[in-house]
Amino acid sequence: MLLRIEPGSHVPIYRQIVEQVRSAVATGRIGPEDKLPGVRELAVEVAVNLQTVAKAYNELVREGTLEVRRGMGTFVARKSSKGAGEAARAALEEHVRKLVRDARALGMTRKELGDVVVELWKDEV
Repeated sequence: MLLRIEPGSHVPIYRQIVEQVRSAVATGRIGPEDKLPGVRELAVEVAVNLQTVAKAYNELVREGTLEVRRGMGTFVARKSSKGAGEAARAALEEHVRKLVRDARALGMTRKELGDVVVELWKDEV
C-alpha cells in the first residue's frame, strides 16, 4: 500500500494514515475485501511507530471502513458503513481540509483561496 506520510505536517501521522486509507477506499484504489498490510509491515513501510498504525487501523475499524478477521489480517470492509457517495465526499472533505490548512499557512484569506478555486474550476471545464 502506497502512503505518503509528511512527518513535518501539523496533521498527526495516524490521521494522515486514516485520511489516505479512506481516500483509497472512496476512490476504488482499494476495494471491498482487499487485504491491507499488517500493522508491523505498514509501520516499517512508512517508517512510523507500530502504535501509530494501530491507532489509525482501530479508528478505521470503528467507523466500519476496515474489518479485522482473526488469524487472517485487516481487510477493507465488505460493505462500508457509509455509502460510496458518502465515502467519496468524506475523502474529498479531507483533501479540502488539507488545502485550507495549507492556504492558511501561506497567509491566504478565504477570498483569495476561493478565487484560486474558481479560476482552477474554470480551467478544468
